[in-house]
Amino acid sequence: MTTALDKIRLAKSAASALAQATTEQKNSALEAIANLLPARAAEIIAANEIDLARGVDNQMTESLQDRLRLDVGRIQAIADATRKIVGLPDPIGDVIRGMSLPNALKLTQIRVPLGVIGCIYEARPNVTIDIAVLAIKSGNAVVLRGGSAAEKTNEVLVKLLQDALALAGINSDAVQTVDEFGRDGGVEMMRAVGLIDVLIPRGGAGLIQQVVNEAKVPVIQTGDGVVHIFIDETARLDWAVEIAHNAKVQRPSVCNAVETLLIHENAVERVLPAVLDRLAESGVTIHGDEATQSNFFAAVPATEETWSTEYHDLDVSVKVVKDLDEALDHIANYSTKHTESIITDNIENAERFLNEVDASTVMVNASTRFTDGGEFGFGAEVGISTQKLHARGPMGLIELTSTKWLVRGNGQVRA
Repeated sequence: MTTALDKIRLAKSAASALAQATTEQKNSALEAIANLLPARAAEIIAANEIDLARGVDNQMTESLQDRLRLDVGRIQAIADATRKIVGLPDPIGDVIRGMSLPNALKLTQIRVPLGVIGCIYEARPNVTIDIAVLAIKSGNAVVLRGGSAAEKTNEVLVKLLQDALALAGINSDAVQTVDEFGRDGGVEMMRAVGLIDVLIPRGGAGLIQQVVNEAKVPVIQTGDGVVHIFIDETARLDWAVEIAHNAKVQRPSVCNAVETLLIHENAVERVLPAVLDRLAESGVTIHGDEATQSNFFAAVPATEETWSTEYHDLDVSVKVVKDLDEALDHIANYSTKHTESIITDNIENAERFLNEVDASTVMVNASTRFTDGGEFGFGAEVGISTQKLHARGPMGLIELTSTKWLVRGNGQVRA
């Protein structure tokens, strides 16, 4: 009987050969993935409908259903994103630096794959493809635990990935899933010391903290997104309205959607009604402090818990602050260090915000929805790291590499 640990070992065994695969081989596998996705769309959607029906029966929220749902358009978008990665430079073998020592030893530092990447995530079948194609292009094997909510969809997608690898002449064991083992599969991944080189959790705060607290293998922490936009007193009204609306409404279920608006007290009369009216027209519930409620009667009262809430839905917290300093203090207290943005026409305030806010991505006059591997030109992302070691922000191909030193000598010995 095959166990979760057996599957992890298969990925480990395939990792060395994948690390040696040529760019042409890896690109051939990605092209095959991009071709197979639309070709098997009917099969993928049928499996996805089973998962969605089960989610409805289990009272899954609308926002999670949106994350889970695949249709022809979304499948084609995933295929298109895969082709973009084909066109990206292969980082493996890139020379980072080199030098000659006084004893004539020649040193070269180059990029190499991490080895085996594990990912634990929830109800996001697009992540199955995103992670796998980035792993393949960067020469890494991958072990996936996509959660019970998307089990049928992921089963079809993983088979597609393995078929594509085989078509390219690459060992199909380089992509594995442990979904069939449920939570036990995730536990095995967390304990797979010497087999999984790095584990990346993607999902809600509970999942992420569980992996961070329990894993015995190295973890790259991807954060939940309590994301802020500060509307300064000099903010252009049209920018404030459009950016806040886009950041909340365009896709409220994702981690780069804004959750808290901070509005300068001198901008309240000019900006607040227009911004909140536009949000309310799109069905957004406003959770406001007393100053917000005084100027927008439809707002419901905010509580202390409001400021640390990631809604994943059509809700937003709103607080009126007296100046940039109070906005910076609020962000420092409640930010999950994902993405923060300021809307301003004041260059000094913009530069202060960029320099003083501690987050993986800090923006001026732009929607927080741009914090994304695809939008940054990475083709896709494995996750958005909110920690500071190894990788921070959207993680693309380069973030899935390590380095090694090559030393070329001519008989030297150390004195």
